[in-house]
Parts: sequence; C-alpha cells; structure tokens
Amino acid sequence: MHETYRECYQSLVEKLEEKARLAGVMSIMHWDQEVTMPKGAWESRAKQMAALAGVIHEKSTAPEMGEWITKLMSSSKDVFSEFEWRNITEARRAYDMETKVPKSLVQELAELTSRAHEIWVNAREKNRFKDFAPSLKRLVKLRRQWAHCVDPHKSPYDVNIDESERGATVARLDPIFEKLKSDLIPLIKAIKESLYQPNTSFLKGDFAIDRQRKLAKRISRDMGFSFEHGRMDVSVHPFCGGGHPTDVRITTRYRTDNFVESLFGAIHEAGHGLYEQGRMQTGRDLPVSEPLTMGIHESQSLFWERMIAQSRSFCSHYLGLFAKTFPESMKVVSPEKFYEAVNVSHPSFIRVEADEVTYPMHVILRYEIEKGLFDDSIPVDRLPEIWNDKIEQYLGIRPPTDTLGVLQDVHWSGGSFGYFPSYTLGAIYACQFYNALKKEIPDAEDQVAQGHFLNIKDWLNRNIHSKGRLYETDELVLRVTGGPLDPELFVDYLKEKYRAIYRLN
Repeated sequence: MHETYRECYQSLVEKLEEKARLAGVMSIMHWDQEVTMPKGAWESRAKQMAALAGVIHEKSTAPEMGEWITKLMSSSKDVFSEFEWRNITEARRAYDMETKVPKSLVQELAELTSRAHEIWVNAREKNRFKDFAPSLKRLVKLRRQWAHCVDPHKSPYDVNIDESERGATVARLDPIFEKLKSDLIPLIKAIKESLYQPNTSFLKGDFAIDRQRKLAKRISRDMGFSFEHGRMDVSVHPFCGGGHPTDVRITTRYRTDNFVESLFGAIHEAGHGLYEQGRMQTGRDLPVSEPLTMGIHESQSLFWERMIAQSRSFCSHYLGLFAKTFPESMKVVSPEKFYEAVNVSHPSFIRVEADEVTYPMHVILRYEIEKGLFDDSIPVDRLPEIWNDKIEQYLGIRPPTDTLGVLQDVHWSGGSFGYFPSYTLGAIYACQFYNALKKEIPDAEDQVAQGHFLNIKDWLNRNIHSKGRLYETDELVLRVTGGPLDPELFVDYLKEKYRAIYRLN
C-alpha cells in the first residue's frame, strides 16, 4: 500500500513541478511587459498571457490531479514526511480553488489584466482616471465572480484578501487598522506641529542616475543579493519578479533630484529578492517551498528597508560611501543628521515614497476603498473624490491630480484586490522579527555598523525564507517571535523612535 501511495505522490510531484515551471514563464512575461516590452506589443502580449493562463488552468484542474490528491489525503500521515505532507495539502488547497473557477473566467481575467495595465499606464501619464474607470469596473465585476466561484459562502472581498493573506478577513483586519488609526493620526499631527524639523536639504540636488544605479547594486550585493541569480532593472512601479529562486528580477526607479528614495526602493525590492533566493534548496518547484503570504514577503522587504537601512548603524556605516558618491551634497553631513533626514516623517501623496509613520494610512485608505468597491457602497466613478477626501482626513493633504492620487498604484490594473493590507501586516511582522533577531544576535546593530550583514541574512534564511509553507502564518510568527501578530509593538516602536527624532514629550 505504501508503494502505491509513493507512486501516486511522485506522479503528483511531476505535475506540480510542470505547473510551477509554466507559472515561472508567466512571471517572466509579466516582468518583460513591465521592463523591456515595446509599447506597441501590449495587445499580442494580452493574448499570449490569456493562452498561457488557459494552459496552466487545464493542467492545474486535470481530473488525475484530483484523483491523486484524494487518494493521498486518505493515507496515514506517517507515510509521508512533513515536507511531503505540506505539498499534498497545498496541492489540495490550490486544486479545490482552481477547479471551482471556469477556464473562460481565468482567461478573461488574464487578458483583461494585461490590457488594463497598458490602459492604466497611459491614464496615469495623462492624468485621466476616466480612461481607466471602465477597466476597473470590469475588473471588480470579474473578481467578484471569481470570489463567488471559489467560496459562495464568504464575502467576495474576504475571498480576495485570503488569496494574498490566507486566513485574513475584514473581521480580523478592521480592529488592527482601527488601532493604527487611533494611535498614528495623533502622532502624525504631533510630528507635523513639532518645532523641531530635521534638515533634509542635502538630500535634494542633482544626483546622476548612473551613480545611483551603482550605489543600489553595491548595497544590494552587500545585503547578500546574488547577481549571479538575479538582476536589477527600471520600471514604472518597483517590484520583485522572476521565474525561480535562481532567476530573481528586481526593479526600482530613479529620480535625479533625490537619491535616497530610489536607493531605499532598491533596498526594499532586494529584501523581497533575498526571500526568493533564500528559499529551501530542495523542491524549489513544489508548493511547500513557495513564500508563505504576501504579508510575510512584505515583512522581508520592510525588515531591510526600515529596520536595517533606516537605522543609525546603517547610516553611520554608509555615510562615507554616500559622501564619496555625491560629494557635492553629502560631504559635510554628520551620521546623526543623515539618520534624521532619512527618517523624516511628513504627509505625502505617493504610497511608495511614504515614511513608516504615514505609510499605514495609505494602506488603510486603499483597504477601506476596496471594501466599498466590493460591497457597492463606493461607485468607481466617484473614486477620485472619495480617495482625495480620505487622504485629506488621514494626512491633511489633498492630491491635485489623479496621477498623484487614485491612479498611482499598479495593483488594481492587475486585478489585485485585497493585496494592500499585506503591506502594513508586513510592517508589523518586520518589527517583531527584528526584536526576535536582536534577542538571538545581541550585537546585530554593531554588525550593521561594520557593514556585516551575513549573520542577519542567515538568520532570516534559517527562520523564515527556508521554511516556505511548512507552517501557517500564525504558527511561523509564533515560532520565530514567541508571540502572535501584535500591532501594539509596532505602534510602540514608531512612537519611541519618532518622539525622539522630533523632540516630542
């Protein structure tokens, strides 16, 4: 009987590996569309994406897959290792979801998102939300249909949230976000009204892009990102993609008037890239090796960007390199002044350029809008007005254009609804992971001050990256930190840090 189960498992593994490799091709096509594809190729690319999505769906929903999974699920757990059993249960979860969604809907979504991306890019450039609105209406409608197919007993928005952050629901997220709003809105106001404001004049200037590119690659490499198994390019919206842990592709964007934003954007994406490159060495085309949730993925980018790169130790170590690279602006700056400048907090329009205090407000705004889109309380045509009202309520500023407001993010053009909460969950996780790291490596800050990141990277590899999907999110966080997700720790961290910087009582 065990041999029969083993043969069945091997057959399943072969199909799962094939599916993962095809998904890797799809990912490279997405990367190409964002980075190198000619603008005139968007229509043919949309059809290619739809065709490949159909092939993947057919293979994912093949009857024999269901037969193998059903048979394996009936076996005794002692037949398989923990690694193998998680592959089976992950395959079951994916199969149950994919067989409920018709191939025609999968293909329609794939084609629409490819077309919508190009429409969004043009609408953003022209500041014309009305050009993107019809695509957004259709995307919301299709994602509702998709959610109803997956689980007709849950709210459509909960189903969409679960795709990015399994186990998360509106009922679970609402109290977390209300906690952040109640604590951070007063902190943002106090920072804005503080008599002490850090000097940031030296961060403004004319910073050559070729020097910025070299700096971004140098620091990404110092962090441990392997350019033998990855690359860095430019895109409208920074992201981490690629088809495999041996082929990880990160992007950033550069501004000649401020090198810090592009540098920290590159560090952020390199953090994502380190997660991908640090995945377990065996079974890399199997579900168990894949990143756990988007919140955990985001915790890794924010760990490096916020907890490491915006620390006093990091600023002190790299200030000399920054001064050498940009002597016109940086040669007379002290480490403490640079630390304060890169941690300056002020309300801004663009989410990806927001500081760590105001950033959660950008996420909460989008979360509340998405809830309204899916429960019909917010019509698409009124989105610019509602967006501007909310950001004015939370941050005290009002976007002068749709490009700086409702059109700034790529996510909706890709049909990604319920994704935004992962960013702030990731920030909370990152804070807790950093606290756990310092308990195990008490001199971590001293190591950063010396430019030594190997022990930190290895700790993340061991405790998070290589664990893949062996554990559910709550269990992983408990194993690593000794406690559950705790927004209170995140709020306390922000209050302590920014009250000190801004000389608040």
